[in-house]
Amino acid sequence: MDIRGWTLRGRIFALCLAAGLLLGGLGVAAAITAATANNAVDVILDRVGPMRVAGQNLSTALVDQETGVRGYAITGQPKNLEPYETGLTAARDRIADIRKLLKPEDQEIRAALDQVEALAAKWRTDVAEPLLQTVRTEGTEAAQKRVEATDTREFDRVRTAADTLQLDIQQLRDRSATAARNSSGNLVAVEIAAAIVIVVTGLLLLILLDRLVSRPILHLAGQVRQIAAGDYERHIESDYGSPDLVALAEDVDRMRQQIATELSEVRLARQQVEWINQQLQSQAEELTRSNRDLEQFAYVASHDLQEPLRKVASFCQLLQRRYAGQLDDRADQYIGFAVDGAQRMQRLINDLLAFSRIGRLTSGFTDVDLNRVLGDVKSQLEARAGEDAEIVWSGLPTVEGEEPLLTTLFVNLVGNSLKFRRPDVPPVVTITATFDEKEWRINVRDNGIGIEAEFADKVFVIFQRLHARDAYEGTGIGLAIVKKIVEYHGGRIWLDVDVTPGASIWFTLPVMPGSAPPPTPSPDPVQDAAASPTPDSLPAASPESGSAASPGSGSAASPESGSAASPGSGSAASPVSRSAASLPASEQVSPQEGTA
Repeated sequence: MDIRGWTLRGRIFALCLAAGLLLGGLGVAAAITAATANNAVDVILDRVGPMRVAGQNLSTALVDQETGVRGYAITGQPKNLEPYETGLTAARDRIADIRKLLKPEDQEIRAALDQVEALAAKWRTDVAEPLLQTVRTEGTEAAQKRVEATDTREFDRVRTAADTLQLDIQQLRDRSATAARNSSGNLVAVEIAAAIVIVVTGLLLLILLDRLVSRPILHLAGQVRQIAAGDYERHIESDYGSPDLVALAEDVDRMRQQIATELSEVRLARQQVEWINQQLQSQAEELTRSNRDLEQFAYVASHDLQEPLRKVASFCQLLQRRYAGQLDDRADQYIGFAVDGAQRMQRLINDLLAFSRIGRLTSGFTDVDLNRVLGDVKSQLEARAGEDAEIVWSGLPTVEGEEPLLTTLFVNLVGNSLKFRRPDVPPVVTITATFDEKEWRINVRDNGIGIEAEFADKVFVIFQRLHARDAYEGTGIGLAIVKKIVEYHGGRIWLDVDVTPGASIWFTLPVMPGSAPPPTPSPDPVQDAAASPTPDSLPAASPESGSAASPGSGSAASPESGSAASPGSGSAASPVSRSAASLPASEQVSPQEGTA
């Protein structure tokens, strides 16, 4: 049987089994030795000791018998006979005691006891009883003569037999003591052997673990550390050790090969990702540059086109003023078309300029109370709302953002709701806010004509109109500006197409860091009814309207834009038109003074 193929568990089990068997055998031997020692001690304590005492008492009782007989023979008095009678009784009791303590194997002591008993009986028969009878029948003198004539050899033989009995008992004691001492020595030897077995087993186990576990694991760990340092192509070898560790080394090497393969794929994928990231970064930089150029172009174009448009509008108005009624109707119509086109172009440019300024001209984010913003919006739209209109809001949160832009946002949304009202139905605009995880969801809902579901995305595209120009005023940039403001503040906007009647627009704004949503207050809506504003008072705020103006927001009503919403810019149809520098002084205007 080749033990080199044994597993570590099998080898440790075999070693422990062998050690267990040896220790078990030594334990049995120790138990036998201890039992033997206990038996020897029991013999000494429970048998030999009492037998020695009984033997000594037996010798004393025999001597008492002999002494009593002689004393009675000399004095003839009965009281001198008491030691004889007492010794006779004691001798019988002691012999009985010794016989009780004897075992079948104590033949020598039994024979010696029988010899003592026989000789004592013979002495009483041959010497003691006749002497007592002589004292009783013939008197003390005859008894004394008989004592003098009697030989003491009979009693000496009894005494010698008693001494032999004591000697045999002493020999039994010596044999038991020797057995006890031998058992103690054997027990110590067994304990030493058990200790040797344990120490040898521990040493063998230590050597086994060192050769089959510690060294192979250290060798395997060294190779693994080299692989962890970057040498993924290194083959893991384990030529010695238990089959378990050899199999473990093979498994680790297979894992290394798998990791090396996947690492190669990861490296290749990383190179591809890095290349793609470089391409994306280049494209992002190009897109950023393009967007920046486009914004700059839109700003510059819309700004620089103001002056020629003002000239065109001014001259068209002067033509209309001076030659109105002097030409035929078709010429007046053509002049009207030119004036209207110039005005519409100027409004488009103003709205485009306002759109491009969102996010470029920033005053920084601050804490903005939307309730206060809605109060300002209500004041701005007071003229447009009319007496029968209602603008209702309550419990709006405080958010982080730019107050001018948020004011523009609500001016456009509420202005759209007021503009696109249903005929003969008083407009009602409701603004509410709900807390949803980490953002506020704000809803602006009205009871107007509403927006069809098919135009849910189109309404947020710049310059997209859903109605003819003669039906509703505006350029169609209002909701595009609203969407850009919402996205600039990190939110989303969408149209709720399931609401009827009217339109419902939702948008989100992030919750201020460190703030908790306030408890919902009891409804206490702020309502107002205001008159509808003139087209020149506020810019339009719908997919068909322009952007509203707020100071500093970069909206269409900034002084640079030359927007129609500027109160001091003048109306295109104003009868007080101005001419170019080539006209008489009474009709000249500055090129920077334009009309809407």
